[in-house]
Amino acid sequence: MKKIKAIEIDVDKCNGCRACEVICSAFHAAPKYSSANPEKSRIRLAFDPLRQMYVPVLAGEYTKFECNGRDTYTIDGKKYDECSFCRSACPSRTLFKDPDSGLPLKCDMCEELPDGEEPLCVQWCLSDALTYVEREEEGEDVQTRKEMEVGLESMVKQHGLKTVMDTLARIKKETTG
Repeated sequence: MKKIKAIEIDVDKCNGCRACEVICSAFHAAPKYSSANPEKSRIRLAFDPLRQMYVPVLAGEYTKFECNGRDTYTIDGKKYDECSFCRSACPSRTLFKDPDSGLPLKCDMCEELPDGEEPLCVQWCLSDALTYVEREEEGEDVQTRKEMEVGLESMVKQHGLKTVMDTLARIKKETTG
């Protein structure tokens, strides 16, 4: 059995206060809580002006390629393309990419918090639009290196392999003595 952690979203309860964006960006700032830049948040609010409705969207997996689908959805007479509600960072848009480094962002459920604590966006959501849930599912709990590899590939593309390797060697030297 593997434990699945998720944030359930009730769009009918979201009032658009954006506290989730602010606390997420502050938590992931370097150093922690030193700044609040919603462009660095792993949760973003999409707004439907016709229905006066906010839709929280959590950052998902990075994809190397744009999707082929260009379907549109009509909700109360307004058309949306698939990108409007997509959780992925991809080459065709800047959503869920760090504005400084260009690296993809992904919700990590505030994994640095002590065990048992809910992600900060859930804690700060006063309207209860965000709810943290854990459930057990069949299958093994296998961790992959995919996220690290994606991040390193992005850094190599931006800074070059030699710079990344030199930086890693310096970090290793500093941490091992």
